[in-house]
Amino acid sequence: MDIEQQINALRDELNQHNYNYYVLDNPTISDFEFDTKLKELQELEAKHPEYFDADSPTQRVGGAITKNFNTIQHEFRMYSLDNSYSKEELLEWEKRVQRGLGTDNVQYTCELKYDGASMSITYEDGKLTKAVTRGDGFQGDEVTTNVKTIRSVPLKLKGDYPVKFEIRGEIILPLEGFARMNQEVIAAGGTPYANPRNTASGSLKLQDSAEVGRRPLDCLLYSLVGTNLPVKTQYEGLEKAREWGFKVPKEAKLAKNIEEVMAFIDYWDIHRHDLPYETDGVVVKVNDINQQEELGYTSKSPRWAIAYKFKAERVSTRLNSISYQVGRTGAITPVANLEPVQLGGTVVKRASLHNADQIEKLDIRVGDEVFVEKGGEIIPKIIAVDFTKRPEDAMPTHYIDKCPECLTKLERKEGEAQHYCPNYYGCPPQIIGRVQHYISRKAMDIEGLGGETVALLYNSDLIHNYADLYELKKEQVVPLERMADKSAENLINGIEASKQIPFERVLYALGIRYVGETVAKKLAKHYKNIDNLANASLMDLILVDEIGERIAQSVIDFFENEENRKLVERLKAYGVQLETTGGSTSVSDMLSGKIFVVSGVFSKFSRDDLKKAIEDNGGKVGSSISSKTDYVVAGDNMGPAKLEKANQLGVKIISEEEFIDLVSK
Repeated sequence: MDIEQQINALRDELNQHNYNYYVLDNPTISDFEFDTKLKELQELEAKHPEYFDADSPTQRVGGAITKNFNTIQHEFRMYSLDNSYSKEELLEWEKRVQRGLGTDNVQYTCELKYDGASMSITYEDGKLTKAVTRGDGFQGDEVTTNVKTIRSVPLKLKGDYPVKFEIRGEIILPLEGFARMNQEVIAAGGTPYANPRNTASGSLKLQDSAEVGRRPLDCLLYSLVGTNLPVKTQYEGLEKAREWGFKVPKEAKLAKNIEEVMAFIDYWDIHRHDLPYETDGVVVKVNDINQQEELGYTSKSPRWAIAYKFKAERVSTRLNSISYQVGRTGAITPVANLEPVQLGGTVVKRASLHNADQIEKLDIRVGDEVFVEKGGEIIPKIIAVDFTKRPEDAMPTHYIDKCPECLTKLERKEGEAQHYCPNYYGCPPQIIGRVQHYISRKAMDIEGLGGETVALLYNSDLIHNYADLYELKKEQVVPLERMADKSAENLINGIEASKQIPFERVLYALGIRYVGETVAKKLAKHYKNIDNLANASLMDLILVDEIGERIAQSVIDFFENEENRKLVERLKAYGVQLETTGGSTSVSDMLSGKIFVVSGVFSKFSRDDLKKAIEDNGGKVGSSISSKTDYVVAGDNMGPAKLEKANQLGVKIISEEEFIDLVSK
């Protein structure tokens, strides 16, 4: 056997042992034997660098340093899941699924919901090429080098895998490994890590991949993503992923009906504590992928999946005081300051009290013993008072009537739960909050500028609004606390680079009330530039697809304000993108004014390509059939409910070929 063959044979053998140990949990050789073979391979590779392979088992140990983690656009969006906290909510979801499909013949895949860091990993020709964190669902941080150090993540696949696909999963820290890490930290005199989830997530952003490789991270995978995948169901996808070499938890189960789903939930609500890692619920998915495509998505979540959350952990503690925070819109949020208590793996010191009505409803008073719960929410909440332990001198809570920051009299509009500080241009937290929103990742994503630095710039009298950012000079920034020469340069460069951010994100960054990412995209697409939007009438705005009166009035109010108009003019003068660039992507306007609903499986187009073809030719794509629908483009396995509704309403149903003919004319 020549040297190259010897090296490749060792690599194959070690990869198999690695798979046996970390994926199958069934080692066939001792750790000593494994380490001996790995050392032999390292020595051979060192002597023969011409046979270097980035996917060799020797590369698992890491060593590469990543200074900056690049932001990568997800090819396929990573949606979040809707949550349910009761079986009644789960049954309501099942009814929506059955209505959407027009049948009660639906099977489900049940999987445990792992509490880790979401990850999307891309494989091309059977090799790991990219690993990206979930981020905001549209884009995330590339952490490929660090993920490659995780032993349960295969670097090379086996079997009949597709040429290119993504697989989604959770990077977790098993409880035993987490306990071992904390023992080592405490022994060294350090502060122990708070909980496995945050530690796993933080590990992925360590600059030294060798340090990541030393941590006992694991990767549990659960979803294939791509085009023309060789599977027809979610459960088949899990089985295929196992065959290709992925660690897919064996707890997943195919359920023929909702009763079997409930039985799965009941079992794991009791037995989840026997697992080697943390789980906080069950994810239920419609099993058939054609049915998944038929159901589609809302703006945030798939309609074909839902997370059932196990009952939240609850503790009691003392309410020491109530403070009030001012948000960027002027909204006042009361915050409970608590006697520190352990809850869900973290020490809780504060909890949201939401608004004045909630305080009055629960009759919460300083000094009370309160029950604190942490369910699916990140921020704990007070859900009740233990009146048996109320101090005799506890006084009723009177909600503040003046802003805690600028002392302006608060307002509460009819029909709204929250109080507001109306001092829009003079209240420091509002000003700082608006600039922090402007520079945030989903908005202008200004590199080198974080929330604390924004507050520092404001408090140093260098900025008073987001337009002032574009007048900052490096020499003004360098003297600031914790701001070195290079940091100041990065900040100025980041501000300059933000001038290339597209109009739809600038519009979101302006912070117009109720104008989130999705609404900003619709307004940017419709109006093309900021002047058209600023001059639009209330009725004109309401007629834009999915823009209601509340959003429309908020846009009118924003542009009627002289200060806002001045800010927009300044941004325009600095070169910020306030119009769509690169011309129209439309092919034609022949479908203008027509609304289409797409249903079924197609042979010449993917469903997304078909929707794009409609929009490129001026049409609109609706999510459900109504009297306003002009055409239903029907493929194979069209949902019977949609077919029946289209016939009832007299909506014209056309095939894929008829749509092509329609556009070709």
